[in-house]
Amino acid sequence: MKINYTPRFAAFLVLGAITFLALGFTLGKKAGEITPATIEAASELFGLSFSPAEKDSMISNLNNQRSNYETLRKVSLDNSISPALVFNPLPMGFEPNLDQKTLDWGLPNQVTLPEKDVDIAYMPVHQLSVLLKNKQLSSERLTKIYLARIKTYSDTLQCLITLMESTALDKARAMDAELAAGKYRGPLHGIPYGIKDLLSVKGTKTTWGAMPYKDQEIDATATVVTKLDEAGAVLVGKFTLGALAMGDIWYGGVTKNPWNLKQGSSGSSAGSASAVSAGLVPFAIGTETLGSIVSPSTRNGVTGLRPTYGRVSKYGAMALSWSMDKIGSISRSSLDNGIVLSVINGRDAKDASSIQAAFNYEAKKDAKKLKVGYFKSYFEGDRPGQENDRKVLELLKSKGIELHPLELTTSVEAGPMVMMLMVEGAAAFDELSRLDLDDQLVAQGKNAWPNGFRAARLIPAVEYVQLARQRSVLIEEVNALMKDYDVIVTPSFGGRQLQITNLTGHPALCLPNGFNAQGSPTSITLLGNLFEEDKLILLGNYLQANSDWQAQRPPLFNH
Repeated sequence: MKINYTPRFAAFLVLGAITFLALGFTLGKKAGEITPATIEAASELFGLSFSPAEKDSMISNLNNQRSNYETLRKVSLDNSISPALVFNPLPMGFEPNLDQKTLDWGLPNQVTLPEKDVDIAYMPVHQLSVLLKNKQLSSERLTKIYLARIKTYSDTLQCLITLMESTALDKARAMDAELAAGKYRGPLHGIPYGIKDLLSVKGTKTTWGAMPYKDQEIDATATVVTKLDEAGAVLVGKFTLGALAMGDIWYGGVTKNPWNLKQGSSGSSAGSASAVSAGLVPFAIGTETLGSIVSPSTRNGVTGLRPTYGRVSKYGAMALSWSMDKIGSISRSSLDNGIVLSVINGRDAKDASSIQAAFNYEAKKDAKKLKVGYFKSYFEGDRPGQENDRKVLELLKSKGIELHPLELTTSVEAGPMVMMLMVEGAAAFDELSRLDLDDQLVAQGKNAWPNGFRAARLIPAVEYVQLARQRSVLIEEVNALMKDYDVIVTPSFGGRQLQITNLTGHPALCLPNGFNAQGSPTSITLLGNLFEEDKLILLGNYLQANSDWQAQRPPLFNH
């Protein structure tokens, strides 16, 4: 069996997982004497039992281990330092396709320029791109439209952390000048966008949405931002995220859902999804560890792409879980997300977990020739939103696409593996817990990060490794299940698929598919094989070309 953790992670396991709180010491306090009684208390937490002689024999080793902890804690590790052990999502024998072909987006030669700014603001990237290329619309004017909307609505939505007006206008004018001189960088040339504020940009603060870091400046620019800049995109702002990438609560408030201002926008890519939904930018960059693109895309009625783990460099992004963090885009259409992915994907020497793989898209390919499966049992019953999910299947069938029923079954449980995220998060924010800085976070409930990080310190390193081994089994089994299909359709929150595919690193495309009884958007998710996002984009674009779910606008922001 392949184990996906190469021998570069030993220090992390020691630092992040073996912490015996019950052995007589607490975070930030001097340890007391280790006795058989403290060992017994600790062993009960781990579900183990030792004889009196065994406990007595362990004491010297435990004292040595605790001394090692004290030595380790003399070194302060920046969040940007990744563990020595690198997660690899590739099943045994799997090799990504490296044959990069010329991309064909199938963009029209002409697009009609709307009269009203609001109608321009709600246009998808692939239409704005044509207008800019044909010089029907300047990047400067387009950027000013979005800057004005951000100034008007961002306070209402509580979605903005940093407005980058001056640099955005400078970049927009430069892109217009290049175009006038005959230089065209591609479909993102002159297109404004925003980023989740866990991505660093030199000269700006990068707050991670959390009070302890609200004035933090990082002297680095994230690789995805650099790549988008090189493609001609115009960065207009840094949007909110739930503190340390959880939910929609940040140090400045709660980011709102444009469809219902009494409701948060979900998270953790809260501001990115809210801003796209309200027409403040045509696309924004988000991240996902366990649903942070899918969930806010659903709540805000926008289209989110979670790429294959490793396809997009994480350099310059806040680390929460080195083995689960992924960076993707949120936009108004599947095709837009494909265009963005074509720019931000690729191996990066600054991110050891990044993987080189081709991303090929051909608009001429027939979506009807895709082999499409669906998780049959997830579409049954009367769960909220089920009717909208079934309408997607009906639409596909009506267009002549054959659907193949299957079930997502595995021999190992995904639920316990989420403890890996908690251990990695506790290690990433070790000093936040040990120095009591976690008290500054707004969210303090039992399911919030402060308590989760504390509890994670009681997860033994042995169990962490066992979880990693079971994760290898999960990767192989899910690959074996999915490799016979081009795309699998699933309710976005059906069963354990969201947990499972985030653990295995598979890509997902989340699309709007209607509204619930309360008038809030709902979504459907398309799953693909590793590094086969092109097939998700092809079917997603076909779905959106034959429906108008993604074209709806939140009424309060449609002016």
